[in-house]
Amino acid sequence: MSERKVLTVLLEQLDKMAPMGYTVGLHIRFATPLIYKSSYPDAWVDYYNSHSYYLRDPLVFWGVGVEGTTRWSSIPLPDPFGVMKKAAAHGLNYGAVSSYGPITSRSIVGVSRSDREFSDEELSALKELTVRLHIEAKPPSDLTRAQIEALQCVANGDRHSAAAEKLGITESAFKARLTSARIRLEARTTSEAIRKAREYRLL
Repeated sequence: MSERKVLTVLLEQLDKMAPMGYTVGLHIRFATPLIYKSSYPDAWVDYYNSHSYYLRDPLVFWGVGVEGTTRWSSIPLPDPFGVMKKAAAHGLNYGAVSSYGPITSRSIVGVSRSDREFSDEELSALKELTVRLHIEAKPPSDLTRAQIEALQCVANGDRHSAAAEKLGITESAFKARLTSARIRLEARTTSEAIRKAREYRLL
C-alpha cells in the first residue's frame, strides 16, 4: 500500500472517531507542518484562521510542549483569548489532543465531538493513530549534495546535457544522480521528485 493510501486509511479512522471533526499537523518544523489536514466545521476553521488562533491556541502550546494524549478539559494552560470557549460556540464542546515525535519534528492531532468526553479507550486509539500517522508521513532522509544539485538544475530549467556540463560530470552520471534522488524520494518521475524535495524542504 502506498504512503498516500495508508495516510488516507488512517485519516478515515480518525474521521469515524471525531463527529465534530479533527485537525492533523504532521512533522511540524519551524512552526509549519509537513502535512496539514482539518475536517472541523468550515465556519470554525475560517474564524480560527482569520484570528490567527494557531499563535494563541492552548492546545497547540500543549502539543508542542508535551508528548502525550489528553482531553481538552485536562489541559491546565491558560486561555486568555478564549479560544476553547469560541470553539464550543461552534459545536466543538469536547475534544482530545495527541502529540508525538521529537520537538524538531512534532506531530499533533486533535479530535472533537459535541455530545460527551472521549473515553479512555478512545484516547488510546487516538494515541495509536497519531503515532502511525507520524511514522507513515515521515519524510525521507536528506538527499546528498550531488542529488540536490541535480534536482535543482532540472528545477531551474536546465537540460540534462547543459546541467551535466555545468556540474562538470558526464550526462550519464547526471542521469544517475537524478535516478538515485527519485529512488530516495520514492518518486516515479523527476518532476515528482522535485515537488517532494520542495515539500520536504530539501531544495
